[in-house]
Amino acid sequence: MKQLLILTTFVFFSSFTSPLLAQEDPFIKDFLERLENSRKYLILVAETMPEDKYDFKASPESLTFAENLMHIGYAVDWHSQSLLGARASRDWETDTIFKVANKSKKEMIATINETFDSTIDLIKQFDTKQLGDELDYFGLNRTKRQIFLLLADHITHHRGQMLVYMRLNGLVPPRYVLFQ
Repeated sequence: MKQLLILTTFVFFSSFTSPLLAQEDPFIKDFLERLENSRKYLILVAETMPEDKYDFKASPESLTFAENLMHIGYAVDWHSQSLLGARASRDWETDTIFKVANKSKKEMIATINETFDSTIDLIKQFDTKQLGDELDYFGLNRTKRQIFLLLADHITHHRGQMLVYMRLNGLVPPRYVLFQ
């Protein structure tokens, strides 16, 4: 009977602590470090580009520098809050939070920072037992662990475009930051 009471108590308390231990999981711990470094570098890139160059795009079909920045924010929000979390996806067509229109450089950077903050908070509470859970990702079955990796790749992809835009405008991008 005593063993049953101990086991029941352990199971009860572990149900409250497992999400709190997410940040102790090696994968989550490494990802959080990478995400924070990625945020710092993205913000540095965004701050370095002059505001009057935020409308620059390499070709007519390309996104502008500002659109790339806000697209990163939208994708970070979608991958984290909707795919890893439980919130319904924002509608890209009607969403105004991640649209460039009438936003200053300062406002866009603030939006990106807030998005990273909420993503980091979500990941710190993420139940690591869900890492192997699969979901539909554009018609492909992907685990939530893969969603973490796709999120990081997507940030890098669009930030890389932003770095090229800086070079095309005669600017030297900030020095690359490791571990992102």
